[in-house]
Amino acid sequence: MALEEGPRSCLLRFRHKLEEDIKPTYLMDHMISDGVITVDEEEKVKTQSTRKEQAVALLELLLRKDNRAYISFYNALIKEAYDDLASLLHGDLPRSSFDPKVASDSCASYVQTVLSEGGVPQRPVVFVNRPELVNRIREKLYRLQKDGGWVTIFGMAGSGKSVLAAEAVRDRSLIEECFPNGVHWLSIGQLDKPDLLVKIQSLCFRLEQSLDSQCRTPNSLDEAKERLRFLMLHRYPRSLLILDDIWDSTVLKAFDIHCRIILTTRNRSLVDTVSGAKHEVEVESGLDDTKGLEILALYTNMKPHGLPEEARSIVRECKGSPLVVSLIGALLKEKPNRWQYYLRQLQQKQFKRIRKSSSYDYDALDQAMSASIEVLPDEHRELYKDFTVIEKDVKIPAKVLSVLWDLEPEEVEDILEEFVNKSLLFVDSHNKPYLYYLHDLQLDFLVEQNRTQLESLHSKVVHQYQQHYRLGPPTSGDEECLYWIRFLTYHMAKADLSQDLYSLMFSLDWVSIKAKIMGPAHLINDYVEYGSILDKENSEVRSQFQEFLSLNGHQLEQRPFPDVVQLALSQPHDSEVYRQAKAKAKERADTGKLYIDLLNISGVESLSLLVIHPHQGSVYSACFSHDGTKIASCGASKTLRVFKSTSGEKLTEIQAHDDEVLCCAFSPDDRLIATCSSDRKVKVWNVEQAKLLRVFAEEHEEQVNHCEFTNTPRRLLLATCSNDKMLNVKLWNLNKPSSQNTMFGHFEPVNHCCFSPDDSYLSTSSNDGTVKLFQVSSANEWKTINVRDVFAESDEDVLVKCSTWTADGRRLICAARNAVVVFDVETCDMLLEIKTSRLSTVQYCHACPTSNLLAIAFSNYAVELWDLEANKKMADCSGHLSWVQRVQFSPDGSQLLSCSDDQTVRLWETRKVHTSAAIYLKRDSDVLFNGDEIIVSAADNCNRLQVRDGRTGSVLFQSEEKSSRIRCTCMCRQPSAVVLGQENGTVQVLEVPSGKLLATLLGHTKTVLHCQFSQNGQTLITSSEDATIRVWRWQSGECKVLQGHKEQVRSFSLLSNSPNDSRLLSWSFDGTVKVWDTESGEKLQDLEAHRGAILSCHVSPDGFLFATTSADKTAKLWCCESWRCVRTLNGHQDCVRSCRFSWDGQRLATGDDNGEIRLWSVKDGVLLKICSRDSKDGMDSLHGGWVTDLHFSPDNSLLVSTGGYIKWWSVERGEALQTFYPTGSALKKIHVSSDFSTFVTIDNIGILYILQRVA
Repeated sequence: MALEEGPRSCLLRFRHKLEEDIKPTYLMDHMISDGVITVDEEEKVKTQSTRKEQAVALLELLLRKDNRAYISFYNALIKEAYDDLASLLHGDLPRSSFDPKVASDSCASYVQTVLSEGGVPQRPVVFVNRPELVNRIREKLYRLQKDGGWVTIFGMAGSGKSVLAAEAVRDRSLIEECFPNGVHWLSIGQLDKPDLLVKIQSLCFRLEQSLDSQCRTPNSLDEAKERLRFLMLHRYPRSLLILDDIWDSTVLKAFDIHCRIILTTRNRSLVDTVSGAKHEVEVESGLDDTKGLEILALYTNMKPHGLPEEARSIVRECKGSPLVVSLIGALLKEKPNRWQYYLRQLQQKQFKRIRKSSSYDYDALDQAMSASIEVLPDEHRELYKDFTVIEKDVKIPAKVLSVLWDLEPEEVEDILEEFVNKSLLFVDSHNKPYLYYLHDLQLDFLVEQNRTQLESLHSKVVHQYQQHYRLGPPTSGDEECLYWIRFLTYHMAKADLSQDLYSLMFSLDWVSIKAKIMGPAHLINDYVEYGSILDKENSEVRSQFQEFLSLNGHQLEQRPFPDVVQLALSQPHDSEVYRQAKAKAKERADTGKLYIDLLNISGVESLSLLVIHPHQGSVYSACFSHDGTKIASCGASKTLRVFKSTSGEKLTEIQAHDDEVLCCAFSPDDRLIATCSSDRKVKVWNVEQAKLLRVFAEEHEEQVNHCEFTNTPRRLLLATCSNDKMLNVKLWNLNKPSSQNTMFGHFEPVNHCCFSPDDSYLSTSSNDGTVKLFQVSSANEWKTINVRDVFAESDEDVLVKCSTWTADGRRLICAARNAVVVFDVETCDMLLEIKTSRLSTVQYCHACPTSNLLAIAFSNYAVELWDLEANKKMADCSGHLSWVQRVQFSPDGSQLLSCSDDQTVRLWETRKVHTSAAIYLKRDSDVLFNGDEIIVSAADNCNRLQVRDGRTGSVLFQSEEKSSRIRCTCMCRQPSAVVLGQENGTVQVLEVPSGKLLATLLGHTKTVLHCQFSQNGQTLITSSEDATIRVWRWQSGECKVLQGHKEQVRSFSLLSNSPNDSRLLSWSFDGTVKVWDTESGEKLQDLEAHRGAILSCHVSPDGFLFATTSADKTAKLWCCESWRCVRTLNGHQDCVRSCRFSWDGQRLATGDDNGEIRLWSVKDGVLLKICSRDSKDGMDSLHGGWVTDLHFSPDNSLLVSTGGYIKWWSVERGEALQTFYPTGSALKKIHVSSDFSTFVTIDNIGILYILQRVA
């Protein structure tokens, strides 16, 4: 609360008199006791050189305080006998009761509570105040009071940056005035993206806990950043985020969310990459002698002036490093008579020097560390050596060391306490159990000291783990388990235990455990990081496991966690992954576990030709060389990589830039590669020698988004574009130190530039909503294409992502929002708009140089191929697990590459994905099971009817392409025939396999929706959108028309399978059920069943009952004798789309559009079970979509259901037993064999699945 106007005016009115008379030092003692000013604030006032200047500073401080400070100042004047001055202030005393002692306690308690809740570390046991630095930091923090921004605390390692950051916020006034919504601490260190995601997830969880809100855990870094942005800007708008130990600008960008941030770092330039106001405080490399002596005095429980004469020399030899002084202080605390000894140790510099090239204060550290370790008992010295193999910035629990040292946990804790007391180890006491870690300097020292023993030390870790966990890895998910699961592979690789590494990583059990505990990102990273070791054993198996994870990573993110063995059963049958899965499935099936094998794997194999993991982090750009033999890629890892396009074998890897590399491009002769980066630099490299030839670093002032060479070497130029406001497009001649030309015209960032096929023009795509065409020879603007006009109906900005020229140079294709727009270059007229139905943005597009194909990359992980002439989508390329950033055809058009944030580059065979898409099937199908034989009929997307052998995939019959769309099909065994119903109302009966036309049945006037043969095959029944049902004696053409429904009849059912029962049940969107005699055509019953459309109906096996379900969210049971409703089943919260009786007639299963399945007692209508109530998926559905079909097993113990995927359930428990995830989704129906062993379905992208239960 700010100072009231009355007291403020009084202070200002009498300011001159107060400044002349008061002695601030006496007054501040009382005010500190009252808790209204801090010791740091007192120190700041005392730094003024004269009494009057101190008085001025104190009054300035008071004016920033609240009413309590005014009252405390008044009381201090009274106590120090300034009665005349106190009387001047008395009249404006705020009306407030004030107990100084209570105020002091509550102030400290308040600050402690705020900081503890935000995870801010407590003061170290030995704490020395550095008021000048703390006050400088606080002064910068006050600048963040109104607007967001960054305060950077930078300095060398061990200089006390983290302690200073924590101390700076340990101030009530600062918190109340600037950060009343809290202070939140996040320890960062050197992180990869998965670890950073975990950090942000935990912070969001902590913030949301305070709000009592329940939100799904963000699954990607982009999603986590947006969640944090929302929380910090909308829920905690005046809070402070402290990022401790930042190493990498890419990590920092994840927090560029326009909030208030302190960061500690060794690199002051990191904040150059983020937006917002920036302030910095440098922490000098060393303490002054006074502070150093104060640390030693606190450790040895002495007064500074009472320290022996060696103390000052020791501080000097430690070079003022707080870390090193603390190490020596801890030693002296144990052995207070060894001042001379430790000084000699430091002076003689008898220990091996650590790397001279490092910026660390290694001389001092080396000596202090050696001295510290020297005094340990021999056995503890050996144990301490084991910390050498712990990775930097990793904290470990005592239980890990208990395994490593083979000691009881209590004994380990005692040893660790000794290490902590000697400042050889740090403890994070905010976690339970406590976590222990080394400072980077200490770890570097240990590594250097034990360099020759590193392999054996890592071997010890692996051996002890294997001994302790010989029955299987830990799965508890606690800190100890997390350490082993995350770092076991690291220790095996460093120990050169390649056989152990093969056995572990080529094991489906390990994949399952690690994916469940850590998520798939860490696993994929292991296969990339240790790929060179694994490939020595079997590169094919390594790629099989890597591919399996790449294609199924999105499933492995789901909770509840999927069955990895079931996922692996969808792998190619010749892969090691499938072999292990099949063996495990058979073994577990013997104990009653349910597994489903995909028999026709060839029909759903990945269309990727090659999958490469070239970088750690997002791959932002990838391109073919002009001869097609090489691919270059770059991304968030700051590296450039070149590899063979046939095998993925690495040819060159270059640490290219200081920040993310956004684009790479081959020169026309493939000898050079250009790169551009967020670091604002453009570089040109010799490919073969991996040698830097040119750096253009001066002219672009913002990140450079794209670079591209001319298409021919005749006149070699390089084009670049950037986020600069004006000078954002440049042409470079590699023989000149500066740009040859700058293209003027755009006043917003330019995302992409592209030469025309003949190099005459350069197209530039900008955030200003336009594409401009510049003449390359003159750099003059030639034309402007206003892409934003295409989206005129929307007020949102139109950001043009890229443009690509057709091979003839006559058309230009631009990507913006969720559309691709084709323009005529000469007239600038729009020729074509490809507007996708996807709820995602187009990231990139590229026109094939040899055909009419266009490749489009999307933010929803998809790649699509379109035919520009036909304006028709030709293929989906599925496989990426995150945003697809770039696509490019090979120069001959035979291949297509795509790169993504999922860290992969995928290579596709253009013809293969193109033709594969052409033979996909439609979901309306029929299946005949005959022993082991499975016959499937369905239309393909060329509108031909196919009859296939489900097991082999061979086509038994294929009709000619029909002019009217085929909407339904059914088959008959005797005679061997297949029926197709079309949108124009025509029904045809064809002989199988000859294809001979047996009958054409005309009569329906609209789409035929369903068809079915009678048991003897002599009668065919069809229903239609024209609201009629027709009963055909199809061989003679005789027909009875069943009329009465007012809306379309989507389906019907014979009341029994008896040849003597000719009754038929039909239902419609008109809400009625009708009963017909198919022999006479007479309507027997007309039931007003539901208020909404009837979506499904099923007759009980005994024929006594039937069930209906409706869009009115109810299901009903009806008696087939009285034709009355005997039960109405309420409870579903959405349209009830499917139903099925159990074979014994005792249960009814119903499924709705929210993915919920309910099991009911037929006898009394009681709800028995609700399936999957607590397992919503990523689409916020219980089944990935509508529940469209249900089937019970013959013994009524199992239920299978279809929706977005297929699930098998225990009827007794209502629990899911197994899930099969198709490549696509939105399954319409599933065909089930009579023994419940084989299942057939088709997904929405036309893939046929023949599934068989593993026995």
